[in-house]
Amino acid sequence: MVQHEQQIPVRLSEIRESIDNFDAALIHILAERFKCTKEVGVLKARHGLPATDSDREHQQIARLKALAVDSNLDPEFAEKFLNFIIAEVIHHHTEASNRLKP
Repeated sequence: MVQHEQQIPVRLSEIRESIDNFDAALIHILAERFKCTKEVGVLKARHGLPATDSDREHQQIARLKALAVDSNLDPEFAEKFLNFIIAEVIHHHTEASNRLKP
């Protein structure tokens, strides 16, 4: 029984290391994603397009909720997460538009 109890902290440590790696990967992926969306914001601003695109947002939410279901992730959580990201993207797009205004 003592050996089994010693394995739990080792396994806990291994799992936490994996979680830390996933967290780091998420941050790097989000940084790359925001580089792209900031460029989209600049292009929209230059061409006088609105910061929001509700059709695109709805399509993305539906697509990512389906991916969440396929991945055994709560689709409602995926939607909340994407809505948080979309709000930040819109903020960036609005800032880009404001910078280009005279």
